[in-house]
Amino acid sequence: MSCTIEKILTDAKTLLERLREHDAAAESLVDQSAALHRRVAAMREAGTALPDQHQDASDVKDMAKYKPHILLSQENTQIRDLQQENRELWVSLEEHQDALELIMSKYRKQMLQLMVAKKAVDAEPVLKAHQSHSALENKELRELLSISSESVQVRKENSTVLLPNPSNN
Repeated sequence: MSCTIEKILTDAKTLLERLREHDAAAESLVDQSAALHRRVAAMREAGTALPDQHQDASDVKDMAKYKPHILLSQENTQIRDLQQENRELWVSLEEHQDALELIMSKYRKQMLQLMVAKKAVDAEPVLKAHQSHSALENKELRELLSISSESVQVRKENSTVLLPNPSNN
């Protein structure tokens, strides 16, 4: 059997290709194991990871039954809290819009009075119409503010009733 340089180079190239393939496979396995490790860590954080080896199979089945319900109830509580906060923000937004409308109404009234003072134009009918309209807006705004403050007070009372008492724990 003769050993030539060409045969040695061919064998070396073949071995190099195999090494590269094995290296790529090893890197892939490392990546997969890292991903699996992250997944297990995330499951443990969420409380859904498999229990330790020393527990019974019946315990595992019981835990599997209750954990999704616990997670769902926690999510439902968070959703209800977010919905309540959303309602309160909407009320606050409406109050701010009403206050802005009142401010703009007063600003328009003052600008009209300023224009009347600068010009000797008869703007009395426009001013009277604006005053009657702003008086009606002021009355409506006061009613809205009283209703919204009452609703906020009722929500606060309801939320204190629903919260558990720390002294009872």
